[in-house]
This record gives sequence, structure tokens and C-alpha cells, in this order.
Amino acid sequence: MRDPAAESIGYGVEDLYIGQRLRALSRESGSSLIEFALCLPPLCLLLTGIFAFGITIGNYVTLTNAASVGAMSIAISRSQTLDPCATASSAVITSAPNLKSANLTFSLVLNGTTYSGTSCSATSYTTGSSGNLIQGKTAQLTVTYPCSLAVYKQNSFPSCVLTAKTAELIQ
Repeated sequence: MRDPAAESIGYGVEDLYIGQRLRALSRESGSSLIEFALCLPPLCLLLTGIFAFGITIGNYVTLTNAASVGAMSIAISRSQTLDPCATASSAVITSAPNLKSANLTFSLVLNGTTYSGTSCSATSYTTGSSGNLIQGKTAQLTVTYPCSLAVYKQNSFPSCVLTAKTAELIQ
């Protein structure tokens, strides 16, 4: 496979083959940059969505653990508190330092009576909310917290609410 024209100017067949490859590469030199530019935004969007979902899952785990701590604090506070709602809410807020306490909502069910909010104080240990702390009965605590699945300031789920519900037997 000798090319007499190529040999007359001093180039071999191998040199022409390498030259053809270099010219072919020079025509495709910007294609990888274009492919990168097209793939980068969706990849960044996906990665940011994964981070936002991970933060939400972390908040849910924190909320669930904090609700459990709040229910346990109610279960052991019979005849020790005049405000079981404040006891539960302070235990939850202390157990969940990375959650904004102003965004937490509380619902406490004691002996079939529902109390909402962070305070349900009574005047004595035998009446009101403290009177409903009866040994062997169930104290049920529900805590909600809004979640944000915003990716690049676009919240795809604006009504997302995390809810943790825990029940403990009153000691």
C-alpha cells in the first residue's frame, strides 16, 4: 500500500493516517464541551433535589425522636407537673435543636382529652390536664413540622408537613 504521491513529498502512509486523525479530532473538539454544558444543569438539579430530600428525611428522624422523648417525659411526670403540655413541648424543643421551635405544633391526648399547643396548665395535680395523667392510661403526643422541598427556590410540595405521633403508658 504505497502511495507514490505521498512519498514524492516525503511523507509516509503512517504520516497521512495520523494527519487524517488529527483533522477528524479537530472537527469534534467542541462537542465534549457542548455535551458537558447540556448535561450539567440536569445533574445539578438532581443533586440539589437529593440534598433537599436528605435534609427533609433528617428533620423527620429528628422530629420522631423528639416526639418520643416528649411522650416519655409525660409518662414519668405524673404528680410532678401542673402543665403536661409545657413539659412535653420543652422536652421536644430541647431534643430537636436543629428544628425551628416556632414552627412546631403540639397535640396531646391524656385519658381521652385532647390538648393543643404548648400550654395546658391546671390548678392542682388532681384536676384539669394534670388530673388526666392517670397511671396505666395512655399519653399520646403528636408533633407536626412543616417541611420544605425547595430546589432552586421552586417548592414542588408546598403543603408538605412532617408528623410524628407517639404514645406512652403513664407511670
